[in-house]
Amino acid sequence: MSTRVEIDHRKGGTSRIRHPEKAHRPDNPIARKPEWIRVRAPNHPIYHETRSLMRDNKLVTVCEEAACPNIGECWSQRHATMMIMGEICTRACAFCNVSTGLPKPLDEGEPERVAEAVAKLGLRHVVITSVDRDDLTDGGALHFARVIQAIRTTSPTTTIEILTPDFLRKDKALEVVVAARPDVFNHNLETVPRLYPTIRPGARYYQSMRLLDRVKQMDPSIFTKSGLMLGLGEEKMELAQVMDDLRIADVDFITMGQYLQPTVKHAAVARFVTPDEFEDYGTMARVKGFLQVSASPLTRSSYHADTDFAQLREARNKRLKEAQ
Repeated sequence: MSTRVEIDHRKGGTSRIRHPEKAHRPDNPIARKPEWIRVRAPNHPIYHETRSLMRDNKLVTVCEEAACPNIGECWSQRHATMMIMGEICTRACAFCNVSTGLPKPLDEGEPERVAEAVAKLGLRHVVITSVDRDDLTDGGALHFARVIQAIRTTSPTTTIEILTPDFLRKDKALEVVVAARPDVFNHNLETVPRLYPTIRPGARYYQSMRLLDRVKQMDPSIFTKSGLMLGLGEEKMELAQVMDDLRIADVDFITMGQYLQPTVKHAAVARFVTPDEFEDYGTMARVKGFLQVSASPLTRSSYHADTDFAQLREARNKRLKEAQ
């Protein structure tokens, strides 16, 4: 008999009801993870320093809210992905561990606190994400822009990567974010179109694809990026088609990682994709022309983002020189 231990990094291990909207769903037993995706519990001193800094600045991180398996490694290197606009999402995706409900009003002091934390951590590269805020007229676009501007003021040499919602039915929202000129604009497709109705029911595949395409049209200098979770039941040919769609939109960077089921009320893992298969998918993506590819069981959107950005910039410069 095996025992499953869950660590809640937010409140000293205490549990709370995070997904009341999923309570009526049948249980999906959580499959035992293969050894290639098991990680150690975080215990490095710098991990605790990073955690304290987030608390002192009253900041939320997707590392905690999404129960990322890489939190120990990343926080021990002072890398944290900050999640703005609160910790409550207006959507209820079947894969996501972020709480769902009615969010609180925006915290007007948050952009400055985020900028302060970035400066204290001495980050060369920072990733800023958010919950979906369908309750706001602009989906939180102006708040994203204010965070980018605050970081530029306090840490002008820090490169900024944003991971945004899809801004579905939010007219002119994307223009506001692009005008703030982040270095990387990331929006995750998450899965193949066929699985959207069950895995990402509040989103639309072609809205997400169009969003990425429009970023490039508005400002070709901004790197674009998207991520996929594998192991939800997708087929190889479907993944190949998504890669082709992303390349048509001139997306520079693709990430692919293993989906891990947060609770019994979330979508079940259809299968665990092997490291060799991830390597094959990575090769496929490179052949299709992506500037940067990250594909492994533990890959997440912001995992090793600072190193990846340096390689991304180098790859673009190399391609530009070859084109001359």
